[in-house]
Parts: sequence; structure tokens; C-alpha cells
Amino acid sequence: MPDIHADNSAPNLAISPRQRWMGVLARADGAELEAHWANYKQGGGYDVLRQPESGLVMVRGRAGGNGQQFNLGEITVTRCSVRLREGAIGHAYVAGRNRQHAELAAAFDALLQTPSLRDVIESLVIAPLEKKFQVAQEERSKKAAATKVNFFTMVRGEDE
Repeated sequence: MPDIHADNSAPNLAISPRQRWMGVLARADGAELEAHWANYKQGGGYDVLRQPESGLVMVRGRAGGNGQQFNLGEITVTRCSVRLREGAIGHAYVAGRNRQHAELAAAFDALLQTPSLRDVIESLVIAPLEKKFQVAQEERSKKAAATKVNFFTMVRGEDE
């Protein structure tokens, strides 16, 4: 596979709103999504297009965060696709084997593609989950900063 950043330029870090909400849904706890889903299953529902199925994907890393790419290892993911009765199709890939999590993430993806529901779900589901992730990241950063060790080199002065 050719390296799309062969010119050593930085990748485009801007993401679309759908990429953002799909990332939030994938990182969310399955139980949290089930609790949120109880508020949105008013009548409509969805049909499963692709049953949740698990498989392995290769995870790639970069040396030093931006250096040479290497295969880090494989992780288990579960994917699912659903169609709302109104026609919107949602997809999800989640880490692990939680079939219900993948199905609900796909259902929320489809709901978020429905203009009349997007703002409500964005404010009541996506924003709180995103804030929770941000707080957890800040706590991890604080913990890591507390254990930081600054190494320095001392030069020994020699008398002549």
C-alpha cells in the first residue's frame, strides 16, 4: 500500500461532523448508548442491513508519532449497518465484540443523518459523551504530567 504522505507533509487533521460523531459513538460505553437509545426509539425503529459481526483489523502506528509506519498488531472490531424506516442508513465499527453497542452506534449514526433530529441528538447524546471523554483525557494528562521526569546531562568540568 503506498504511503499517501510520501512527501512527509502532515495529514489533513480536519474531520467532518459525521466522522466526529461516529468516533464518539464508537468510544462510548455500550450501556450508555442503551440508556440514550431509550429516549429515541419512539415508534420509528430500524431494520438491520448487516447483522453485527466481529473480525480483526490491523492497527498501524508511527515511530515517534510521526515517523515510519509499522504494524502494531490486530484488534477485534464489530461492525453493523442499519436503515431507519425513514430511509437513512447508519454504519458503525466499534472496538471489541459488543454486538449491541455496534447496532446502537449504527442506529444513532442514521438518526444523526436525519436533519430534523441532528441538533437534538447532538446536544443530548454526542456533546455530553464528548465532554466526558475530554474530562477523562485531561485527568490522564494530569496523571502523566505528575510522573514526568526531566532528564538532563551534566558536563563534568576538568581542571587543566
